[in-house]
Amino acid sequence: MNIAALVSGGVDSSVVIHLLKEQGVTPDIFYIRIGMEDEEGYIDCPAEEDIEITQWIAKKYGCRFEEVNLHKEYWDNVVSYTIESVRKGLTPNPDVMCNKLIKFGAFEERRGKDYDRIATGHYARTADIDGTMFLATAVDPIKDQTDFLSQLEYRQIRKLMFPIGGMMKSEVREIAHEAHLPSADRKDSQGICFLGKINYNDFIKRYLGEKEGKIVELETGKILGTHKGYWFHTIGQRKGLYLSGGPWFVVRKDIEENILYVSQGYDPAAAHGKEIPLMGFRYLSAPLWEGKEMVDVKFKIRHTPEFHQGHLHPTPDGLMQIDSDDPIQGIAAGQYATIYDNDAHLVVASGMIV
Repeated sequence: MNIAALVSGGVDSSVVIHLLKEQGVTPDIFYIRIGMEDEEGYIDCPAEEDIEITQWIAKKYGCRFEEVNLHKEYWDNVVSYTIESVRKGLTPNPDVMCNKLIKFGAFEERRGKDYDRIATGHYARTADIDGTMFLATAVDPIKDQTDFLSQLEYRQIRKLMFPIGGMMKSEVREIAHEAHLPSADRKDSQGICFLGKINYNDFIKRYLGEKEGKIVELETGKILGTHKGYWFHTIGQRKGLYLSGGPWFVVRKDIEENILYVSQGYDPAAAHGKEIPLMGFRYLSAPLWEGKEMVDVKFKIRHTPEFHQGHLHPTPDGLMQIDSDDPIQGIAAGQYATIYDNDAHLVVASGMIV
């Protein structure tokens, strides 16, 4: 079988190569360069160290190595999507878009199309159900990344291999130590690589600037302070408001008037909701529930180990909606809801919160 492996220099993708070789498979290794270090002010994205480790892995296991530069595609798709979403007052998810459009989109068009399967270090699995390939949750609930993969199309899912999806993170680290891999103790990457060491707010400021607006208590209408632009804040956010007498949470944004509405306390009613309407709803592999008026589901609206329980149903205006059994804090438009079967095993569908 002809296998391409996406390796980042981290411990997870490094162990993928070790496991494939143990199975008698020698994959071709690809490093995708997407960092913005070529842009003025965007430096310190650790691409060189990543590439050195990836090349070391390729040499150790006798694999062909190739670097694929998808810088332009990443800018045109993921970075621009992030900026435009923030400009519209939405909460973007660059990781979801990167997987859909870059790692398994642009890479597939450039090189992946020449391979039978693509192996990655994601914590996820696939499951063959009566000949249909489904995305399935990983064994490690804390590391599970199926929510970041929930916008993939079926043609992408059926080519993927997730060799570490059946392992706990501690097992992956143990294998890396036993194999003396240089990535064994590397910290997991945090944040969006194109920022390098640039602060997220500095990045947003560069493209959207600053504009002072009011911070208003939702329940009383009292003006509590000012902010530098609604685009620096997301629904459910607590940090960065610099208000006394807190905690304060962002519960609403008035885009036209550039007003942030906040509520006080760790559990304000205004910060919670049960209804989650979705646009762009679609099934990943098969329309399991098509035609059903109501179905019990597990779901996530952000990257956490916990699943929520709820009911999925169509709305009169043609959308799909999740009604959560319990109130959920920080339901943010622009984020993606990932919908699982009632066993929290198969990823069935996803949609963007509106």
